[in-house]
Amino acid sequence: MTDLDNLIQTLALVPHPEGGYYKETYRSTDSIQLASPFDGARNYSTCIYYLLTSETFSAFHRIEQDEIWHFYQGATIDLHLIHPDGRHELIEIGHDLGMGQVPQYVVPAGVWFAAEVAALDAHALVGCTVSPGFDFKDFELANRADLNATFPDHSEVISRLTRC
Repeated sequence: MTDLDNLIQTLALVPHPEGGYYKETYRSTDSIQLASPFDGARNYSTCIYYLLTSETFSAFHRIEQDEIWHFYQGATIDLHLIHPDGRHELIEIGHDLGMGQVPQYVVPAGVWFAAEVAALDAHALVGCTVSPGFDFKDFELANRADLNATFPDHSEVISRLTRC
């Protein structure tokens, strides 16, 4: 068994629809009733383990909430954001603060984002906290053609980090 297989098994991770592996580790027991853009109640907060490898990526998607990424171990993650105004931002999530990496980053609600491991033959383990809590009703996976049509200046990264 490889170290990666052991990590997946030990943390009981399963494939995530956007790519990589995950396990929900926390969902608050209390919830709050929310107005638009949400459809009903959401838990106050949720948290997952999220594992990416250099063989997979987190495809461009967006959610209705802020999402906080917390770096735990492994290789640097390149987090790509495309803001509603069309600006592309690259955030390096990792432990090398001297090289401009950050161990924690907040993706603002409604921003398209995708992630990939920066090194070959590597993996990275992070945590993602969402508040109000994550619900798949708030999740939108990007369509490559639509995202390219909206943000043609970023077609290379969009084409590389979308699946359909």
